[in-house]
Amino acid sequence: MRHTPVLIVGAGPTGLVLALVLTRRGIRVRVIDDDEAPGAHSRAIVVHARTLEFYRQFGFAEDVIAAGIKVDSAGLREVRSSQSVEVGRLQFGDIGRGLSPYPFVLAYPQDDHERFLVTKLHELGVEVQWSTQLTDFTRDDRGVRAIITSSNGQTEEATAEYVCGCDGAHSVVRERLAVGFPGGTYDQLFYVADVRVAGEAQRGLSAGLSERFLSLMLPVRSSGMQRFIGLVPPELSNRSDLAFEDVRARLEALFGVRVVDVNWFATYRAHHRVAERFRVDRAFLLGDSAHIHSPAGGQGMNTGIGDAVNLGWKLADVIRGGLAAAMLDTYEQERIEFARTLVSTTDRAFRPMVAGGFGGELLRRVLAPFFFTVATRFEIGRRTLFRTVSQIRIHYPQSALSEGQAGHVHGGDRLPWAGETGVDNYGPLRSFDWQVHLHGTATASLDHACRDLNLPLHVFAWNDAADRAGFMKDAFYVVRPDGYVGLASPTQDVGALKTYVHGRGVRV
Repeated sequence: MRHTPVLIVGAGPTGLVLALVLTRRGIRVRVIDDDEAPGAHSRAIVVHARTLEFYRQFGFAEDVIAAGIKVDSAGLREVRSSQSVEVGRLQFGDIGRGLSPYPFVLAYPQDDHERFLVTKLHELGVEVQWSTQLTDFTRDDRGVRAIITSSNGQTEEATAEYVCGCDGAHSVVRERLAVGFPGGTYDQLFYVADVRVAGEAQRGLSAGLSERFLSLMLPVRSSGMQRFIGLVPPELSNRSDLAFEDVRARLEALFGVRVVDVNWFATYRAHHRVAERFRVDRAFLLGDSAHIHSPAGGQGMNTGIGDAVNLGWKLADVIRGGLAAAMLDTYEQERIEFARTLVSTTDRAFRPMVAGGFGGELLRRVLAPFFFTVATRFEIGRRTLFRTVSQIRIHYPQSALSEGQAGHVHGGDRLPWAGETGVDNYGPLRSFDWQVHLHGTATASLDHACRDLNLPLHVFAWNDAADRAGFMKDAFYVVRPDGYVGLASPTQDVGALKTYVHGRGVRV
């Protein structure tokens, strides 16, 4: 009977990143997926700054950026008097400057993304088992016993210490756990298409508004393909044979382009749901298995990757004996609250934009252009937009791992980036280990305490960038492996450091 410490069900971006985190921290994994291979079509496409910050810890953020397309701007278009007119444009180039090493939005299609992550996992000696399905599993105090079926119909029993459901909206893991998945489905029908347009490929995102029609166009591949995502007009929504030709004329008129080739076209309905639980003793739910929501803001895949990083280091440290087992509860504490907030927020933003009737038309044709112009004209609006969409604002103030405040930085906050002046405070995060950061001067007692606890102490010169980022001079910050602050201490209190570390069973 085959045994691995962690069985990961599902090899989308969430499952693959979870496997990468665990493997990097020395934990053997088994990854299975009932598909034959990585997806052939791109679904999710947007990669946000927080995900790229995680990828920087892995050492391959620059590879992902090179393979994708930086979306340099966002524009809003309308059809007026049969002419496509741009009514506003936001330049993305410096929208998040000073907030993240990656102050932009990246377009990188999910199928390419998955193949890239599979390759990185292969380099670490882990192969995904395709065409392999989890049929059933049971749990007890000793671990998980799973029934796994391969494509030829052969079944096997396997054991693991933990099982992680990264198997999507129709999750077998969630179903076997009998965890509820409350929420609903939007009434509106949507379409998605990858196409090639005549002339030079567009590198910006464009939102198009017209009567009873809403669509987005953004770059999808370096080869020049464009992605269209939009609302199917009500008079077409009941068509079972809907094809790209049914929306071609509207799209070409709305965006002022001519489509010369259609790679693929599909329709779908969007959902908004959050699982009632993300953990049931030795089983965990991540990504679409745990939460699905509207496509507003391109949050879905990035949120799943955030789940994977959050859980991955905790599982690894518990298995290795470097973290108290009770700290696994913080995965659900931290991620379920964010998922609920995200689903609620995207739902509130999404419903009015796709609403029918006069109210929906008024919002799309009048109010949306007005608020777009106002929100993007001023720097505070642009930076607030970046903080929200990029996921750098995610924080865990109520977590059992979060404690203290120093300056404007609280326990549970993402470690602010202060690298714009050449002092890279994110560089040490590549170790994926617990560590202590200090901007200023460390006392000998703090240095000795960190050595005794085997916690690397990284001391950075105090400068204006650290001040702007919200750090407090000579304060210390215990940083978790995922780049979030555990303890923020305004004084170099060695006792507080030891109490925090020992109280959570941290052993590096």
